[in-house]
Amino acid sequence: MVEPKYCSANIVRFLAILLFIWLISASAVEGRIRRYRWEAKYEYRSPDCFKKLVITINGKTPGPTILAEQGDTIIVELKNSLLTENLAIHWHGIRQIGTPWSDGTEGVTQCPVLPGDTFTYEFVVDRPGTYLYHAHYGMQREAGLYGSIRVSVPKGVSEPFSYDYDRSIILADWYHKSTYEQATDLSSDPFVWVGEPQSLLIQGKGKFNCSSLNSPTADTCNLTNPECSPYVLTVIPGKTYRLRIGSLTSLSALSFEIEGHNMTVVEADGHYVDPFVVKNLFIYSGETYSVIIKADQDPSRNYWVTTNVVSRKPATPTGLAIFNYYPNHPRKFPSTFPTLGPLWNHTEPRLAQSLATKSHRNFIHAPPLTSDRVIVLLNTQNRINNHVRWSINNVSFSFPSTPYLISLKENLTHVFDQTQPPESYDFARYDIYSIAKNTNATSSNAIYRLGFNTTVDIILQNANTMTANNSETHPWHLHGHDFWVLGYGKGKYDILNDPKNYNLVDPIMKNTVPVHPYGWTALRFRADNPGAWAFHCHIESHFHMGMGVVFEEGIDKVGRLPSSIMGCGETRGFRRP
Repeated sequence: MVEPKYCSANIVRFLAILLFIWLISASAVEGRIRRYRWEAKYEYRSPDCFKKLVITINGKTPGPTILAEQGDTIIVELKNSLLTENLAIHWHGIRQIGTPWSDGTEGVTQCPVLPGDTFTYEFVVDRPGTYLYHAHYGMQREAGLYGSIRVSVPKGVSEPFSYDYDRSIILADWYHKSTYEQATDLSSDPFVWVGEPQSLLIQGKGKFNCSSLNSPTADTCNLTNPECSPYVLTVIPGKTYRLRIGSLTSLSALSFEIEGHNMTVVEADGHYVDPFVVKNLFIYSGETYSVIIKADQDPSRNYWVTTNVVSRKPATPTGLAIFNYYPNHPRKFPSTFPTLGPLWNHTEPRLAQSLATKSHRNFIHAPPLTSDRVIVLLNTQNRINNHVRWSINNVSFSFPSTPYLISLKENLTHVFDQTQPPESYDFARYDIYSIAKNTNATSSNAIYRLGFNTTVDIILQNANTMTANNSETHPWHLHGHDFWVLGYGKGKYDILNDPKNYNLVDPIMKNTVPVHPYGWTALRFRADNPGAWAFHCHIESHFHMGMGVVFEEGIDKVGRLPSSIMGCGETRGFRRP
């Protein structure tokens, strides 16, 4: 007969083992909590050898890389030490399922973080892949407040490609004028365009020609400053590298090339791609790609990494970095001349890359075969009270003083225009190849109200600007969702015939996509994430000038809003302890 004391001990031991197993499995599903404490402030830096004020995070630009595993919870305590400037940070590509208030879009999902205040963002990274973060208040992104988010698959889960080492870089363009000067110029009468950037940065480093200044001094522009020495990517001969490339340019579309090396594209915006090989990778602001590179060239020398402007007539020097074969000295410049990249105005190869980007055959998320609603968005340049603006269907977007997420949830219907924005334009009579005869537009803060869980098609239609024979590339980014890219086309979208050619078999899912000059891009997404979400051109000046919209869906399903996102507009009295 078993004694009760012995039996009791076994039961306790068994329950302890069960508890341990449960804790292990729960942690595998729920992920870890990763905490970050950041301080954003202005500091003098010389990323391209020209000294100016930039926004740093913990003293760095680009800021710290967030490293996480699928299912992890990210908590960022952000202190705003900009002294006289508000702040907000958007977690680009993170869908914020269940946490729409952490999207970080000032005016849409939160009030800005005031100088001296600390704000806590908390969200789950629910999908592996390559993502970004950046300022989303005014035009702060181009002041240097940005960084990378790298989310790995859980342990024991394999990806459809292999590599030895994982690296991340961010491409950016760089202006010497402050964001305030640029915003003032864009809003002035007469209008003053920001012009082309002075430099291109690879992982925060570039090179400006100091001798082009009227009176350069060693204090204002110093080519020997180590801050602007080329970024070095060191590789071991024979090894394979996953290079995660993100673009956070404020204006420029770019090509990216590593001298003498092919790149195999394997991921785009967090989704696996049916692999294809490129020499030049075209990348637009807000996009991310993973490419596989084999260090299989002559190891006795180093190679140039170059990035060049495309889709606009270049007035910006080539951005340079060094692909350093160990054990060569990392500062040993290649003996070759840097490549100038593809022709800036050759649209065909850029369109070909867009069309080649499809879902990996083993990771296809099939789109709904039909949609419940079709919204056609015509991108045009217009004037409002003699101020140059960008418009969608002749309406230029403006922010209300109270963020949409709060006003919608609290039923503050008087704080923004309740009229539904136009869902199309005059297909028959509008000539996309000519300057619009009626260039006047209206300004509105109205939004699109989407039925929850419905399927929505968005058609982005490009057209001529107010300059003859000119149509620009616009990268559009959707917050809170990924969308299926169903197709691209040249000329005017044909609502009757073009849908017959949609890719409904293996379309890639993305969060950012270009609409090419005089062309169209068709997207489809499910309105299944309760909240208010921005959809806008990712070019800083264009969004500042009104090129964007906001979608609302399932607002009644959003949980209790944290008081920390309140305090502006009609919510000044809403802040609760």
